[in-house]
Amino acid sequence: MADVTEPRSGIAERLSQMIQLPTVSAELEQRGPEPFEDFVALIADLYPLVHEKLTLERHTEFGLLFHWRGRGAASDGPVVLMAHYDVVPVDESDAWTHPPFAGVIADGIVYGRGALDDKGPLIVVLEAVEHLLADGFVPARDVYLSFGGNEETYGRAAEEIARVLRERGIVPWLVVDEGGAVVDAPLSFVPGRAAMIGVGEKGVLTLTLSARGEGGHASAPPTLTAVRRVARAVDRLGPTTFRPRPSKAVGRMLTQLGAQTPGPARHLLRLLGSAPFLTGRVFAALGGEPAALVRTTVAPTMQSGGTAANVLPSQASATVNLRIALGETTQQTVLRVRRRIRDPLVTVSVEEASEPSPESPTDNAQFALLGDALAVSHPGVPAVPYVMMAATDSRHFHRFAPAVYRFAPLDMTNAQRASIHGVDENVEIEALERGERFHRALLKGLG
Repeated sequence: MADVTEPRSGIAERLSQMIQLPTVSAELEQRGPEPFEDFVALIADLYPLVHEKLTLERHTEFGLLFHWRGRGAASDGPVVLMAHYDVVPVDESDAWTHPPFAGVIADGIVYGRGALDDKGPLIVVLEAVEHLLADGFVPARDVYLSFGGNEETYGRAAEEIARVLRERGIVPWLVVDEGGAVVDAPLSFVPGRAAMIGVGEKGVLTLTLSARGEGGHASAPPTLTAVRRVARAVDRLGPTTFRPRPSKAVGRMLTQLGAQTPGPARHLLRLLGSAPFLTGRVFAALGGEPAALVRTTVAPTMQSGGTAANVLPSQASATVNLRIALGETTQQTVLRVRRRIRDPLVTVSVEEASEPSPESPTDNAQFALLGDALAVSHPGVPAVPYVMMAATDSRHFHRFAPAVYRFAPLDMTNAQRASIHGVDENVEIEALERGERFHRALLKGLG
């Protein structure tokens, strides 16, 4: 293994400095706002031309909006490039190869929390803009850089930025946020590389299931305690709670992957791409990510109740997180949950609700522009549409912007994708350099 003290330079060194600032939005109360303000000061120091030539507005405590005026008319829709600079917490019991906030650079790789989510995607945007400004380049359209500092806690930074632009009558021509990546074998039976571009994202619904019961000594429990009632409700919300409902995006994904896949798999993919009902049945049976692509998912995430080991709690609750398939609504989802639980004594409370996004098209100039930029940064890698299963800040734009895509132009192995929100998050320096080329080509290609 290379000496971790090897010389640092360029984009890797700058990303390392970003990682060393623990901008953990879920730990804001413990850490205070200093890491976030230090991050804002750091990018001002690292990217002087961005701060000299672009106008910066602060929205809420954590929203940064840079405006780069282009050559076109003010009425032309701008491009919005998005990212977030907050990160998720680190479980102290996990064993990292390198400390998560050390920003270690070794063997051509940058290690640390945020390397992929989302400081890596953020830095390639800033790098591209800084380089273009140094060359005296002026984009054909206005460009906005929208950076949020509380995406991981569903904060309001990006929501406020989207609201401000909308109130000003600014309708983005193109929005690009985090999401898919350049991956190997996009499906287990599909060889080759593909740039998976999210053309829509599932909705988010967080519910609390709660029940009351008679408290007392645990030595003489009733048949149905509060804890057992809530546990039964959770158990009834299994994987088959929601029927498969493949979106058009999944069909487009399968058809395109079929065009680049050799052998019998080609015919299977084309068949699935043209038969949504069959796709839903097959993907649901596969489970995991394939199943999540085609239906609303239900994940119990927290439970509580009780004050002592030998005392029956008078109240118990469980938190359930659902990701709602495109084409469904939060209201329909809540009604389905209540019908499935079949217990009027279990209260279902909505804690958070965000509707699924519309689907952005793939037969337009915006999606073609993404493909052209990929041809520069990742030659031979096709742009393939898919449905984003996690939530992004771009959901605040997709109600009024016609073309919203979720794509971080970074190469990610399966292991690297698993490290997001996990252990040993890392990104290759070469991937960062290709990501910078992608955004430079995208900005140069604006018409």
